[in-house]
Amino acid sequence: MSGGSEHSDPRDPLVLPSAYLTDDVPGIGGVIKQRPEDFLVEELPLYEPGGEGEHIYLLIQKRNLSTFDLVDILARHFGVHRKAIGYAGLKDKVAVTQQVMSVHVPGRKVEDFPSIRHERLQVLWAEMHANKLRIGHLRGNGFSIRIRAVEPTAVVRAKRVLERLAATGVPNRIGEQRFGHLMNNHLIGRAMINSDFNQAIDELLGENALARDTEREARAFYARGEFQRALEAMPNHRRTERRVLAGLARGASPKGAMLGLDEATRKFYLTGLQSAAFNAVLDHRMAAGTFDRLVVGDLAFKHENRAVFAVDDAVLSDADTPRRLREFEISPSGPMWGGSMMRAAGEIDATEQTALARFGVTLDALNAFDERTTHLLEGQRRPLRVPLSNPDVEGGVDEHGSFVRVGFELPRGSFATVVLREIMKPQPGDEPGEGDTEERA
Repeated sequence: MSGGSEHSDPRDPLVLPSAYLTDDVPGIGGVIKQRPEDFLVEELPLYEPGGEGEHIYLLIQKRNLSTFDLVDILARHFGVHRKAIGYAGLKDKVAVTQQVMSVHVPGRKVEDFPSIRHERLQVLWAEMHANKLRIGHLRGNGFSIRIRAVEPTAVVRAKRVLERLAATGVPNRIGEQRFGHLMNNHLIGRAMINSDFNQAIDELLGENALARDTEREARAFYARGEFQRALEAMPNHRRTERRVLAGLARGASPKGAMLGLDEATRKFYLTGLQSAAFNAVLDHRMAAGTFDRLVVGDLAFKHENRAVFAVDDAVLSDADTPRRLREFEISPSGPMWGGSMMRAAGEIDATEQTALARFGVTLDALNAFDERTTHLLEGQRRPLRVPLSNPDVEGGVDEHGSFVRVGFELPRGSFATVVLREIMKPQPGDEPGEGDTEERA
């Protein structure tokens, strides 16, 4: 297994691990997301609504619908701006998912609005609450996923993988959803940090081998500087691309067109850069065999409250530290770079800076960006591993053929695709499933 610093291509966000944690268990192969009902996600709430306040909380079950599309539907139904809509996390599009959404409607109640009628969603309950639902306001997510095109007997190997991950923790790699369908959100984020807005727009709108066929004409028009024709040819569901093209067609500069995007979208690209650098650190720590144990200079992550503390010789020699690691009270952490992030020490800090520099961003550039954008780039520590709970596996056959169904729960911010890759072990270029994910700007 190679470390993150050994990868040379900054376009690669290191979604695929250099080696799997369960390399000794052969992958079962297969495909996912052949139909939405094969991928079930249930949000695990952090708290229940209080019954009073200015926000309507709705538990919504959606099918083949992105969270961003859901925001648009709710904004139109309730007659509010998109900013009045809150959610705790993004959910897969090609799936059946349940998640809570909030709508700010001061002076009004649930009964003041008609029922929502939409073929792809169902409101399971609605209640009032005092606060807007914000990113991270969830305990985690429960998954029930059918892997198709496999023999039901593969359930034995899937069970071995899940048991291993439940014991050691899941490497907390950030999945492909974070990097967009062109796998370059991190490069757009890098260009924004470095104030290279021409490069940012080229990454967003330029010709790319990963682009969908429906976008190729629009991207060719952009490459020729025909922005209005590019806008007309760009599919309607590519909202961000269309907003930037509309700005360019009106004569805006590349900087003006990018800064015309809403803050949430710009933050998403920045998160892409943070995520790629984190994945590089995780690769290095897995190669060193320390993704699940502490070393001097680390910042240990407390899973209960997400606080961190410095690791020194006294922490390592404490007789209680091995138990705390074993029971997932604490884990080593990696950087999601930003001005407010606590820095590790010694060799750990040097490794993390090397991973950042690999993507063409210096600490000076990062700090300068943080100052001029009033802390748009939020920094934090992210655990290098997360617990997997309630593992469940079964094999079966239905009207669509044989399958292996896996069930498990993960804490917020972690990716089910990381678990699925350990089970399926797809080869590069042999992706386990098709279809857009929602977690993009």
